[in-house]
Amino acid sequence: MPIISIIIPLFNKERFIKDTLNSVLRQTFLDYEIIIINDGSNDDSMNIISHFNDKRITVYSNLNNGVSHARNFGISKSNSDLIALLDGDDIWEPNHLENLYSLYKNFPNCGLYATAYNKKYFNGRNIKCNFNGISSNHFGIIDDYFSASIKDGIAWTSAVLIPKITFDKIGMFDEEMKSGQDTDMWIRIALKKPIAFSAIISSTKIILAPKYHLSYSKNRIDRLKLFKKHIEISESNDSLRKFMDLNRFSVAIERNEAKDYSNYKLLANAIKPSSLNLKQRLLLNLPSILITLLKRVQNLLLRFNIYVSPFK
Repeated sequence: MPIISIIIPLFNKERFIKDTLNSVLRQTFLDYEIIIINDGSNDDSMNIISHFNDKRITVYSNLNNGVSHARNFGISKSNSDLIALLDGDDIWEPNHLENLYSLYKNFPNCGLYATAYNKKYFNGRNIKCNFNGISSNHFGIIDDYFSASIKDGIAWTSAVLIPKITFDKIGMFDEEMKSGQDTDMWIRIALKKPIAFSAIISSTKIILAPKYHLSYSKNRIDRLKLFKKHIEISESNDSLRKFMDLNRFSVAIERNEAKDYSNYKLLANAIKPSSLNLKQRLLLNLPSILITLLKRVQNLLLRFNIYVSPFK
C-alpha cells in the first residue's frame, strides 16, 4: 500500500497537465499513487495523460459533476491513509511531498498539513504568499488558523496533506457547493483539529484566466452558501468572524463589479467594519465603474512586476 495518494481532478487542462504530472514524477518522496479523475474534459487532456507510462497512475472518467465530486470520488478510490490534493494546472517542487510527510511524522495528530507556496501570475511573475503572523522558518502547529489566513490562506488545495481519518470525522467536500468548497473544508477541519504548517515553499499556484478553473466565474456567487453555513459559529469566534468578513469583502467587490447590487449590498452590510482596514473599507464603497477601472490598473501594474493588493 502506498503511503500517500495524490488526487488530481481534471477538467480541460491540456495546457498544463503535462507539467503538473511531471512535477509529481520528479518528487524525492517516491511512495505514492496518482489518482486522476477526468471530470468530463473535452480537450486533449486525456490524450496527454495517455503518454505517461507509470504504474502509479490510475485514471477514472466521470461526467462533469464538479470538483468536489471529483475529489471525493478520488479519495474513495485511494489506497493510502494520507491524501495529497493537486489541481491539474499547479506545480510541485521536487521536495513537496517530502516536506508534507515530514510535517506529518513530526506532528502526527493534526487534521491537516500545509506548506507555503508561491503564486504565479499570467505575466510569469512569482509572488511569495503572505501569511499573517507566521515566521519564515515556521515548522509546526498553527496557533490560530483563521488569523494566520487573513492575507493568504494557510491551506490551499494543491499544498495540503490530509489524513483519511480526518474525512471520517469531518466529512467530505460539500458537493452542493460549486465554489468555496475548499474553504468550507479548511474551516471545518480548523474548528475541530490542529493544523500543522511548513513555511518552506514547495509548490506554485498558477493564477490564470477563469475559463481554466472548475469552480470559477459564474459559480463564485455560490460562496454565499459558505457564509450562511458558518454564520452561527463565526458569531462566537472572533478570528473566524474576521476571516469570513474578509471573504465576504472579496465576493462583495466581485458582485459590485458584476452589477449584482442586491448580493453586493447583502454581503457589504454583513461585514463588521472593524474586520477591514482603511483601504478595504474605501474599496467596498466605490461604485462598480471605479472597481472595474482599478482592476484594470492592477493587471497593468502586474505586467510591470508591481503587485498591488487590498490585503497588503
